[in-house]
Amino acid sequence: MILELLKNLLFFALHVENANIFPKPLSKAKELECFEKMSNGDKNARCKLIEHNLRLVAHIVKKYTQSAAEQDELISIGTIGLIKAVSTFDYKKGAKFATYASRCIENEILMNFRAAKKSAGDIYLGEPVETDKDGNSMTLIDLIDDGVDIHEQVELNIRSKQLYGFLEKCLDKRELEIIIYRYGLYSGSPHTQNETAEKLGISRSYVSRIEKKAIGKLKEMYDSSSSY
Repeated sequence: MILELLKNLLFFALHVENANIFPKPLSKAKELECFEKMSNGDKNARCKLIEHNLRLVAHIVKKYTQSAAEQDELISIGTIGLIKAVSTFDYKKGAKFATYASRCIENEILMNFRAAKKSAGDIYLGEPVETDKDGNSMTLIDLIDDGVDIHEQVELNIRSKQLYGFLEKCLDKRELEIIIYRYGLYSGSPHTQNETAEKLGISRSYVSRIEKKAIGKLKEMYDSSSSY
């Protein structure tokens, strides 16, 4: 599930016009409308909720780093927490989404910090990592279980095939190598920008620049494709 969320970030990145300029937050009424539509299977509403809460991710990331070089990496990690928040939030209970999302985003960032200090095998899906507004313990598996249905999975498969068809058409050899390794395409495992830089023997900032350029090319091809 975590690997799929990381791969989905690539699809989401294709729809962000500028990684440094995030859309304004939705009004309370519009946010509720999007959650209602999402509960009825509207995938565009789900993407809208994610996109319009990226500012919240960026705001939280600032508390954990003052280095611009690290912000992109932490925003990617925090966005995973945001995706989990959108997928698991129960809007019918009347709780404030921003509060719930903030906990999920911070939890994802803190888990990343903990994982850097110990092996991944020490992190258990059943380990309590958060509490809900009623004080009930929430485990990692509670946060990442979004109940994906078959229709959503079919659409993801269609988009995946479309992406793979675009990769070699618009990316050069270095861009292709970085995107494949970074997002774990072709049944691989996703890696951080630091891991990608270490493998290729280049700087992390260079990986970030190439990654953004490659995503821009893919987005342009998506937008110009009548089949998308």
